[in-house]
Amino acid sequence: MSVAFVFPGQGAQKVGMGLDWLEDYPVVRETFEEADEALGFALSELCWRGPEEDLGLTANTQPALVAISVAILRAVRGPLAEAGMEASLMAGHSLGEYSALVAAGSLEFGDALRLVRRRGELMQEAVPVGVGGMAAIMGLEREAIELLSAEAADDQLCGVANLNSPGQTVIAGHREAVERAVELARERGARKAVVLKVSAPFHSPLMAPVREGLEPLLAATAFGELAVPVVTNVDARPLTSGAQARDALARQVDAPVRWVESAERMAADGVDTFIELGPAKVLSALLRRTVHGVKTVTIDKPAALIKLLS
Repeated sequence: MSVAFVFPGQGAQKVGMGLDWLEDYPVVRETFEEADEALGFALSELCWRGPEEDLGLTANTQPALVAISVAILRAVRGPLAEAGMEASLMAGHSLGEYSALVAAGSLEFGDALRLVRRRGELMQEAVPVGVGGMAAIMGLEREAIELLSAEAADDQLCGVANLNSPGQTVIAGHREAVERAVELARERGARKAVVLKVSAPFHSPLMAPVREGLEPLLAATAFGELAVPVVTNVDARPLTSGAQARDALARQVDAPVRWVESAERMAADGVDTFIELGPAKVLSALLRRTVHGVKTVTIDKPAALIKLLS
């Protein structure tokens, strides 16, 4: 068995995440206490009790997902290792790459939380509400989506943002251009094309100001060498250097998430079991549609860990 740990990005959050772990796994409560102290506010209460509208704000969602992913990791890593399920590779989708780097021993948990908190704030500030947009397109090939995005852009920006699975691609850019692209996709036979309810056009060139604001913070943050290689979103290849990890986090802000290629690379490197550590079954579904013949497991609750170990 060759295992990869994978960590979800924005969209996996939900009020109540982490509560199931508190009674029997003290390390989960301790992790949230550490997060509260690092950020200077009660992130734990926001995760456990909401309100949902506040949890959904990008500047809150990002540290919340890193916190729950790392909390679950700390709770399960020992039992998984005892069962022979130690990770040989790791990856995270967008924001999840920060969780992966914490898990790989390159980035301190508190530093990751502070970075993604600021990352979220910069994203909220970069593009005024209503100016940018994203859309999911299903049932068209990547090349067709790239062509229709370029056609829809006109004098605006529109392009591929997330290559999630062979049948699911997300585009981002100026809202009007994204809406034009959705209409073109429908005309050209897309199984589904829908504008997403998001606050910013993530992973598009419109996020360039975020990258500029984040780079000095990344430069001032310590990144150690990775104990386990992480396959990065921006290059879809494993790295073990702290300097490379820092650079990849900067470049991924306004570049597409190459999740299909990342999954294929991990499978090509021998991974046959993907364990998703987070509050929802997001990546497991994408992985099953991308690489065939692998096992995918989501550990979102203690019951999932018990089932896997049994």
